[in-house]
Amino acid sequence: MNKISFRDEWLSNPKANVLAGLTSSFALVPECIAFALVAQLNPLMGLYGAFIICTVTALFGGRPGMISGAAGSMAVVIVALVVQHGAQYFLATVLLSGVLMLLFGALRLGKLVRMVPHPVMLGFVNGLAIVIAMAQLEHFKQTTPDGVHWLQGTPLLVMVGLVVVTMLIVYLLPRVTRAIPPALAAIVGIGVLSQVLHLPTRTLGDMAHIAGNLPIFHFPEVPLTMETLRIIAPYAVLMAIVGLLETLLTFNLTDDITETRGQANRECLALGAANVLSGVFGGMGGCAMIGQTMINLGSGGRSRLSGAISGVMILLFILFLSPWIERIPLAALVGVMFVVAQETFAWGSLRVLGKVPRHDALVIVAVTVITVFTDLAVAVLCGIVIAALNFAWQHAREIRADIVQAGADEKIYQLHGTLFFASTTHFQEMFDAQRDPHRVVLDCRHLHLADHSAIAALEALSERYGKAGKQLHMMHLSKRNQQLLQRAGMDVTQLDVAAAAH
Repeated sequence: MNKISFRDEWLSNPKANVLAGLTSSFALVPECIAFALVAQLNPLMGLYGAFIICTVTALFGGRPGMISGAAGSMAVVIVALVVQHGAQYFLATVLLSGVLMLLFGALRLGKLVRMVPHPVMLGFVNGLAIVIAMAQLEHFKQTTPDGVHWLQGTPLLVMVGLVVVTMLIVYLLPRVTRAIPPALAAIVGIGVLSQVLHLPTRTLGDMAHIAGNLPIFHFPEVPLTMETLRIIAPYAVLMAIVGLLETLLTFNLTDDITETRGQANRECLALGAANVLSGVFGGMGGCAMIGQTMINLGSGGRSRLSGAISGVMILLFILFLSPWIERIPLAALVGVMFVVAQETFAWGSLRVLGKVPRHDALVIVAVTVITVFTDLAVAVLCGIVIAALNFAWQHAREIRADIVQAGADEKIYQLHGTLFFASTTHFQEMFDAQRDPHRVVLDCRHLHLADHSAIAALEALSERYGKAGKQLHMMHLSKRNQQLLQRAGMDVTQLDVAAAAH
């Protein structure tokens, strides 16, 4: 992949990036409102968070073209905190989570995303695609005095019809012209159509009124005590983990789509700073949003300009354009998000399930399912654990010993592979202290010692031969293996001398 030049970061194709930013801003509004309502917060807090986080990460982050905002994955983890302690404690939590993200970036830990296996990435993408699609189903429901029910009759038919027309515009317009992003054309077109025909359909204004003022600096009104820290710290850590995970995984996906390489640590620093600012200006916490990022990239957004336009437009919606924005039919935004979900889902992963190793197929399915039914952090952690355990199991079976020389009083084992916690049992089974000759030599030129379990296994083997009244020597230890044994207190110099004298 190529690094991103300054020109590509800021000046490439300004028209496409402006239109892409405008399109993704429309898609941000209902998501941020919905996530604020899920967290039982004022919808304006979601919009303020979207404006601050989207703008700051666009201007200073390490991945141009990626859209960040008030994300649902971070909202769901703090519902209990808001209910029990109120919005001020939530804002303090957002601020602290931002500090933790800043620390993560300052320690240059963004490279840890390289430890995420490709099957986990596929599961992450598929799971979030399903979550995006399922979230849109809530717009097919309405609140009545008897509770929440699915739409019926004419409202349902109009809603479904407008969603289908929106999706057709998005799919078919690129065959006619690429002068305007299809998602933007669909949103504007359906909005005009519903107003002209006076269609009875729900609009953004039915979710919440978004008119407001500029966000005001306001440090969270919480006691600065250890008790407050005890309350908010667990939620802040969880928010930081979820936010960083979703951001870095979306970061990797954006790198792949654009065939350029961003700066992961810089993105973590910008995200942390954005969450700190959001916390002190009354906004929700946030991170990268894969759906809006896909809309931006699909609309031609590649530079920082697209993200900056998206964030600034959110503020303009709040200050000046709310009467117009509130008239946008929800059906248009639902249709766009359905297309995003369909295009985000890695359909190719279904075809390869029967071709890749079974453990990789298991990881893809497991991460997808866990993402849908729990949350991203748990899903990715489970996927990494499954992949790591399989890696350990595969390498544990690869250790072997070749007998390169045998005699009446001597036997040489030439060892191959990695000796670590999972392979020590098989390693011990390769030797027969009772039947081996008086002198046994371990040729370690092809052996890698990985951990303390490897040292313990060698010590245990030496004790076995010692109890049997036989000598065990090692030779051809690598410099790294010598250092590892020396730190554990084993006299490797004497061992090597004995082997060399042989």
